[in-house]
Amino acid sequence: MSNGETMLIAYDGSARADRALDYAAHLLRPTHVEILTAWEPAARQAVRAVSRSGLNQAPNPENVEDDPAYAEALEICRRGIAKAESLGLSGHAQLVESVSTIQSAIVDAAQELDVDVIVTGTRALTGFRSLWNNSTAEYIVRNAGLPVFIVPPEITDDADED
Repeated sequence: MSNGETMLIAYDGSARADRALDYAAHLLRPTHVEILTAWEPAARQAVRAVSRSGLNQAPNPENVEDDPAYAEALEICRRGIAKAESLGLSGHAQLVESVSTIQSAIVDAAQELDVDVIVTGTRALTGFRSLWNNSTAEYIVRNAGLPVFIVPPEITDDADED
């Protein structure tokens, strides 16, 4: 990357996200990063779970700040900024509420922020398990219209344990 380019890091606080940030900082050497944590309100998560179970819907909190999912996402995003700063990167936190899917929230934010590259980790699921899990990285590659830097997990004996 040349000077002035901006990188968006899809950061969920996982070891995969930390690994992606490490590699991107070392290999891409961006001048600016946007640490993006996409989150879904707890009430919407509950509705999805309830619709599968047939139970009653959970109430919505009055303020977004009262939502435990928001508080968790904010803390994750702050950890991402701290990680980026520990790697010598200058960046801003982007906390984005997912309206439909986390994947689409990442793509929409990347386009809105006019970034040059999106960085994400991946679980690298294969075989039968990959048929039942939506791949965030694959969705981003297919829909962002931007370069995407994907960092796979480390190869270990229990790599498919996720």
